[in-house]
Amino acid sequence: MTAILLIVAGCIGLYGAFKLVNEKYELLEHPTKALGCDINPFVSCSTVIDSWQSHLFGFPNPIIGVAGFVAPIAVGVSILAGAKFARWYWVAFNIGLFLAWVFVTWLFTQTVFSIGALCPWCMLVWSATIPLFWVFTVWNLANGNLTKNAALQRRMRAFLPYSWVIPLINYLVIIVIVIQHFPTLLTTLFG
Repeated sequence: MTAILLIVAGCIGLYGAFKLVNEKYELLEHPTKALGCDINPFVSCSTVIDSWQSHLFGFPNPIIGVAGFVAPIAVGVSILAGAKFARWYWVAFNIGLFLAWVFVTWLFTQTVFSIGALCPWCMLVWSATIPLFWVFTVWNLANGNLTKNAALQRRMRAFLPYSWVIPLINYLVIIVIVIQHFPTLLTTLFG
């Protein structure tokens, strides 16, 4: 189950990051043309792509996603193939997923509170990263890769089938913040 999540969420995130790279190149080639994902003032890729936050490390952030989302896909396929990895590998991979979650959480706060617009492709990347981190962390704890505490491992094994609750809560927090910050967004989108 976790392997499938890694593969599917990795592919979704990779697709979103790739679309963002394409949109960035489209904007560079045609700076005055509206992008296909520029729906209204609240949902606008170009507003987000043109912000300083979208180039945090001096190059477009989606390039990190295009490179980074290959990792969960590869790890998921490896798990399905029966590969066994050392504990350090699982810890390092979990740290990578944590850093990705921190990064998309920061990007979310920047788009809502500083930029004032939402990007559909960015939201797709967020939606893939959130379950990757939370569910994989529970799986890693359940399998003893992050702790040797037997009681915690047992609790995480029991909780693993319900680990989807944590990403759901994360999504709900995002939805509530978006609705509170953009109260007219729903009427703008749905009429």
